[in-house]
Amino acid sequence: MDVIGKTAVVTGGGRGIGRGISLALARNGADIIVADIIVGNAEGVAEEVRALGRRSLALRLDVASRQSVEAMTAQALSEFGAIDILVNNAGVIGAQGWERRETPNEEDWNLIFEINIRGVARVTDAVAGHMKERRYGKIVNIASIAGRRGSNRNPPYNASKAGVINLTQSQAQMLAPYNINVNAICPGLLWTPMWERIAARGTMTPNPEGKTRRELFVEYVEEGTPLGREQTPDDIGNLAAFLASEYARNITGQSINVDGGLNMN
Repeated sequence: MDVIGKTAVVTGGGRGIGRGISLALARNGADIIVADIIVGNAEGVAEEVRALGRRSLALRLDVASRQSVEAMTAQALSEFGAIDILVNNAGVIGAQGWERRETPNEEDWNLIFEINIRGVARVTDAVAGHMKERRYGKIVNIASIAGRRGSNRNPPYNASKAGVINLTQSQAQMLAPYNINVNAICPGLLWTPMWERIAARGTMTPNPEGKTRRELFVEYVEEGTPLGREQTPDDIGNLAAFLASEYARNITGQSINVDGGLNMN
């Protein structure tokens, strides 16, 4: 998975899956722009990338703001000269306080679609112009297995991730004439800060034995997936590195599950 000398932008790169993707790309030779709305998180990951011997820059990015997106893109190009790889990872599961709501409200719907769908489109539009000029680019959108089926707990999140899968197909067709590959990854069950919040909401199995949320999560994964083990940010990062490499040069418009066999397409 050789991406040596390439420059990647990873949105939402400051923690969780974004951190895993940033480090996987760096281990395979890429320089990384870690773009996150929380700059402190981004700087921490950038330091980890630099410890791997790669160049890295932490930039603040709010994917809901076109001005922020354009400023990030301009600064990344100014500092690194090119953007070869874009990973659209930034996403939310609800508006503030979503854990305390039984059903999503209008604020949840608006924010989820603004970040998870329009954010992906917004950043891609900003970066793709540069890629089209160079007739080269690798774009990886982070969807979710939640986009494969509906949900009785968080319909807007599931619908947004289904939208990312469809948007990936549209972007792949639009950008193929410019030698730009666009694919999506659908992560499965990962113990990330987002999943910790889901677990806190009590959406998993009943807990008569007083087990910790982490123990319940592991049980949930072991019982629900054919491979019987949880996925990690490194798993997602390794696939992102493959899709960003020339080994995947004839793969575009695909959405690939990394979920231990939970969904088989």
